[in-house]
Formats: sequence, structure tokens, C-alpha cells
Amino acid sequence: MLSWMAWTIPTALLFAGIFSAMGIITYIEIKRPGTSERLGALGLKTTRGDRLFLSLLGSAYIFLFWLGIFGLPLWIPLLLALIWAFFCFWKV
Repeated sequence: MLSWMAWTIPTALLFAGIFSAMGIITYIEIKRPGTSERLGALGLKTTRGDRLFLSLLGSAYIFLFWLGIFGLPLWIPLLLALIWAFFCFWKV
């Protein structure tokens, strides 16, 4: 049934993590609506969802760049992606 995609444990964990983050963001927004909008580093107003999207997009680019230049292992880009996500939610 799901043979169209290579469902491995890491793939399932990635999707579970993304959907969990979206669920947490949604739950927080339902509990405290409208409290997340703030002025970012570039002068743009961003919400929690915007910051989550930017952190996921940036993390994908970090991993693609790392794989293209250095290859394996992926522990260093994981650390860089976590730093990027922290920066996005802190300053952007």
C-alpha cells in the first residue's frame, strides 16, 4: 500500500517531527491566538508559522549544501540546522 515511497525509520521520524511541530504550533495558536506576531530582523512581521516555515526551509538548504559538498556524516548539519531554527524563533 505504501510501497511508492521508501518508508524507513528516519523518513518516518522526519515526517512525525514535522507534523508534531505543526501540531504544537497549532495548539499554541488556539490557546493564545494572535500573540505571536512580532517584528523580525529584516523589519517584517512574522508569526510562529512563518518562523517554523523559515526554519524548516533553511534546514533543508543546510542539509542539501552539506550533502553536496561534504557528504556523510550528517551530525554537523544537524547541529547547524538546530542553531538556525533557534535563531529563526529568536530573532526572525
